[in-house]
Amino acid sequence: MNAKRIVMALLLALLISGLCTFVLARRVMRRAAGRPQTRSYVTVTKAVLPGEILKAENLSLVEWPVSIALQGGIDRTEEVSGRATVYPISVGQPILSAYLAAPGSGIGLTAKIPDGMRATALKSNEVIGVAGFLYPGSHVDVLVTYHNEVSPTPMTQIVLQDAEVLTAGQKIEPDPQGKPEAVSVVTLLLTPEDAQRVVLASTQGTVQFVLRNSADHGTVEDLPIDLRQLSKMTPAPTAPVKAADAAPRVKSYTVETIAGDKRQVNSFN
Repeated sequence: MNAKRIVMALLLALLISGLCTFVLARRVMRRAAGRPQTRSYVTVTKAVLPGEILKAENLSLVEWPVSIALQGGIDRTEEVSGRATVYPISVGQPILSAYLAAPGSGIGLTAKIPDGMRATALKSNEVIGVAGFLYPGSHVDVLVTYHNEVSPTPMTQIVLQDAEVLTAGQKIEPDPQGKPEAVSVVTLLLTPEDAQRVVLASTQGTVQFVLRNSADHGTVEDLPIDLRQLSKMTPAPTAPVKAADAAPRVKSYTVETIAGDKRQVNSFN
């Protein structure tokens, strides 16, 4: 009888234990189902500026919801360590492939030059630099004023349109407060062909930067303009010839001869 009670007690205990396990498992599953699924991506532990090299000790992982697409995210620190940055990265911000320069591309400014592009520097001053409001990332048109064999008066022509400013002076990032600063050199990001055009133009005359809206990528016809078009000059009217300056008139004489029924008129000077 005691043995039967013991078996019943054990069975009851197993039943209660199984029931408790089932209830706890359901609760855990519900909590897991209510919690968004995440994935780990590499981030930085301190803010990074463009051109800096990412070090392993400054990298960590951050959880990112799987439901939010993150194209180009990197999940291994080994893929990031030792590479230069192209854009600034904040703490906790997932590092994307587009934020990094290609492996072996160097550091500093060289890391910001995409494949097939060139960095071309041009002299500037406070006026030519649009009173100091040229920042890295600005877009400008480049004009040149020069003389040629066809026109004796100066001519101004657009050389480049919608060129991106890569650096202003030695700064590769704009001032966070947007303060203007006069710079002596402006570096543009250009194709090799455009680099040739602007270098040639800088040797022929005075180069001028024209600031444009960075969202405006339209182009206009690049016809030159000279002083005559600028002042809308028209040819001066021809002065009337004075009587004194006119050629003297030659007097002529007419003789009429009548012979019988014949009549003849002759003129003499």
